[in-house]
Amino acid sequence: MTTARLDKVQQFRSLHSSDRPLALANAWDVASARVIAAAGAPAIATTSAGIAWSLGHSDGESLPFEQVEERIARIAAAVDVPVTADIEGGYGRDAADVAETVARILHAGAVGVNIEDGTRPPAELAARLTVARATAERAGVSLFLNARTDTYLFGLGDPATRLKDTLERARAYVDAGADGMFVPGVTDPDTIEELAAGISVPLNVMAGPGTPDVAALGALGVARVSLGSGVAQTAYTAARHAAQQLYETGGYDSLTNALAFHELNGLFPNELRP
Repeated sequence: MTTARLDKVQQFRSLHSSDRPLALANAWDVASARVIAAAGAPAIATTSAGIAWSLGHSDGESLPFEQVEERIARIAAAVDVPVTADIEGGYGRDAADVAETVARILHAGAVGVNIEDGTRPPAELAARLTVARATAERAGVSLFLNARTDTYLFGLGDPATRLKDTLERARAYVDAGADGMFVPGVTDPDTIEELAAGISVPLNVMAGPGTPDVAALGALGVARVSLGSGVAQTAYTAARHAAQQLYETGGYDSLTNALAFHELNGLFPNELRP
């Protein structure tokens, strides 16, 4: 592992602290990554949904992995900060396939990955995490392995035991090699605080309107806050609003607060131009 890569790995790990939670506005292409980095982001996380939509696919591993790999590589090469990649369930039929996925994502330049359970049995994600950890160790990369459980996002199981079930999954995933635990879909402060207290690795939650702000989440024990597909959704909402205004009223007021052309164009000083 090169010195520059090692520095990024160590830098990314050090950012996970409830004293000052790592806030991630997820990117989906080079332009969004550079805009987010220019806003002061200490790291870039990708959104699988945003990448899929930008390439004409729905979220949910319907996008050919080669296109995901290429997009991650372009983003990692375009920014100076660490990059962590959302690889959904690992883009494989089973745990053995995840080894190739992780190896290729590491080669693309990522220093972290998210792998989710979705509706798979917890034992299946644990097996995938074990393979991912072993693959990174063989490559000599101290990959930050963020395990995601969708118990709250998908409303899995009995609501009365959901917290207990989530903590049990978290323990299994940490035992399998996870460095962090991502629990999207939970916004209740008391539940977040219980999760943070019951999970032995940094807790990651997904934020949006109605969620406590970053500082308040840190006070609850959260070490990492992600916006998920929210930024991409907001960007596409702006595009729809501009188009609707143009075609329905003939107006252009929706463009008033747009980034200046020279400012956006200036984020690509090293790109070839005609």
